[in-house]
Order: sequence, then C-alpha cells, then structure tokens
Amino acid sequence: MDFNGSDTIPGPRTEDRLPHTTTAAAKIVIVGGFGVGKTTMVGSVSEIRPLTTEETMTQAGIGVDDNYGSDTKTATTVAMDFGRIRITEQVVLYLFGTPGQERFWFLWNGLFEGALGAVVLVDTRRLEVSFEVMGRLEEGGVPFVVAVNTFPDGPRYPLDDLRGALDLPPEIPIVECDVRRRASSRDVLMTLMRFLHSLALTRSLT
Repeated sequence: MDFNGSDTIPGPRTEDRLPHTTTAAAKIVIVGGFGVGKTTMVGSVSEIRPLTTEETMTQAGIGVDDNYGSDTKTATTVAMDFGRIRITEQVVLYLFGTPGQERFWFLWNGLFEGALGAVVLVDTRRLEVSFEVMGRLEEGGVPFVVAVNTFPDGPRYPLDDLRGALDLPPEIPIVECDVRRRASSRDVLMTLMRFLHSLALTRSLT
C-alpha cells in the first residue's frame, strides 16, 4: 500500500521495460581502478536510467584511496553501477560497474558471479592498477577485453606498446575509447561480444 492508501504498486517506466523481442540476456561487468570512468561508461551507454551507488568523498579517504589524476572527483561508487543496453533486437546486456577503490574490492567477487565477460577500463596515467584488476578476472575465469579510456591530460601510446606494457596475450582485444561518448562505449561492448563469440567457437571445435 502506498502513502495515498492505494494497493497498486507502480510498475516500471515505459522506457525501462524489457523489449518484448528479447530472447537472451547476459551480465557484463565493467572493472578498473579508481576514477577510470566506469560510472561514466555505464551512464553513457545505458538505454535506461542507470542505477548508481555514488557517495560524496570525504576526508576519511585521504591517504587510503589512490585518487591520482582524479583530483576534481567529488563522488565515488561504493557498491555498483547498473545499466542495460540492447545490442540486437533479441539480445540485452545488463551492465554492472564495480567500485574502483581498493577498500571496496571485496564486493567484486559477488559482481563477477554469473558474468559472461568483462571490460577492463585502463587509464594510461596509472597502468599499474590494471594488473591486479586483470588478475582477479583471470582467477575468476571471466574473459575480458581491455579498453583504454582517453583522458585529455593522459599520455597516448600505440596500442601495441600498451599490450606489451600490460603483458596482454595476443588474443585479448585492446581498444581505445572515450567513455563519455555513447557510440564509443557501445563499440567497446561490441568488441567484447565478438571476442566472446570467438571463444565460444574455439571451444566448440575442441
């Protein structure tokens, strides 16, 4: 019962309802260090109003959280971001953005559960953070692609050089993106889906 005494529970907004043509759905996680653009990516590409769990950053995080390159950031994800995008008439992706601060990484295992694949967002100013992120995905058996978010003040390197610096196997895709742009974020997700498709084909032949 609502506050007006009605027994009717409001349903989802029209624009948030799952398309009737949907026949398959997949869970995708978007991971990376603090401030690499996970919340921005979910927000830019989601076709529904994204759910965020951002909280205002406080003095308690000083000396604990690594906010290099994010000095103007005033809020941070403390649980997850959630969005949804339809990539074909039949297939929908549910997007889960993970918290970037290391003190919240204990939540990652739950978010990884049931994930079909992942996008690892990388900031060229802090490449070292990516190693533990990718390590956790490998431990969980979650296939992933790497997306280099191009910050205006971040150094630019050839993708082959970044592949070497990140010690990425040749089969794992690495692409550049601007997560502020919907088309760019969608291209990253399509790269992941093509990669997952190729993995499925390879496994079916072995």
